[in-house]
Order: sequence, then C-alpha cells, then structure tokens
Amino acid sequence: MSFREYPSKLLENAVNEFATLPGIGRKTAFRLVMNLLRRDAGDVRKFGESIIRLHDEVYYCKICNNISDTEICSICNDMNRDRSVICVVENIQDVMAIENTHQFKGLYHVLGGIISPIDGIGPSDLKIDSLEEKVKSGGVKEIIFALSTTMEGDTTNYYLFKRLNKYTISLTTLARGVAIGDELEYTDEITLGRAINNRNPYQQ
Repeated sequence: MSFREYPSKLLENAVNEFATLPGIGRKTAFRLVMNLLRRDAGDVRKFGESIIRLHDEVYYCKICNNISDTEICSICNDMNRDRSVICVVENIQDVMAIENTHQFKGLYHVLGGIISPIDGIGPSDLKIDSLEEKVKSGGVKEIIFALSTTMEGDTTNYYLFKRLNKYTISLTTLARGVAIGDELEYTDEITLGRAINNRNPYQQ
C-alpha cells in the first residue's frame, strides 16, 4: 500500500500527527498508529491522557528550567546540594545523563538549547540572562560549562565565557573524556562522571 493512499481519513490524520515528531518518518508513524489500534481501548485512552496531562500540567522549574511536577524541581529543593556550583546544560536529557552518574552534587541551569545561527537560534532565544542574574546575586563560586562538544556547543561556551568572565567566579568545562562531537545524553555514565570530576578551567 502506498503511504499516500489510506483506507481511512482518521488513520491518515493519526499518521500525519505522529510523523511530526522528530526522528519519526511516515513508515514508523504508520507502525506506531497500527500498534495503538491493536491495543485495548482503555490502554489507548490512558496513553492519550498521559500526553495531554504532560502538556497541561508539567512545570518548568522556576530556578533551573528543568522539567518538574512542581514549580521548584526536586534538585533545586534539595538542601543537601552544593548551591555554589551550577552546571550549565543544553536540555533536560543532559540533566538526566549527569544525574545518572551520581558524581555531581551541585545545581543545574538548563539553557533550552545552544547557539546555532544555521537553525536561527541566537543568545536571546536561550536562558542566558537568568543565568547571569544568578551569578550577580552572589553565592555562586563555579559555573561548569557542560554542553555538547560540537561547534555549536563550543560557540555557546565561548559566548557564556564572555558574559560571565567579568565576575569573580571559576568557569570550568568538562574534561575531554567526552569525545569531540559527542552529545552528553549519549555518553556512557562512567566517561561522563569522570569528565565532571576532572573538569578543567575554561580556556578560550
């Protein structure tokens, strides 16, 4: 069957919606939809409701921008964390990757992306102003640049360095146990943990 010819408009609409997700082509979207059709109606309803609740009820932490069920995430609420050290990451997946190493005891700041002119993403599109406000308010001793070791990640590191270098804080970056061009969420926990523990002063 051609993927331009569907026996049902409802089926076609569902495939079209799944195909809007990143990394999901039309054939994969079709398989996912057919899988849902074979499931019990209660399971499908539960699946749909979980997505709707996620969209309507999830919070972005007021302090670090991490995803949370409450206004302040569990990491920022944890008084045992070292609040003088902030690890700057690109996205939620990177927070999860670093937390899985059990090596970092500070706080996070999620930028929500990295500078990428080719994708139309500039500094004003990221949570950089709020990061500088944290530094200005005092109490921060170290900022760790934990961005992907790509050209875009290095560009963002350099921009952050220029913004924060005027403050009397330590600016560090992950040790290069993380290979050049790697994204953090795909780095194994042992390598990532060592890169955090053996971080280096940031150099231009």
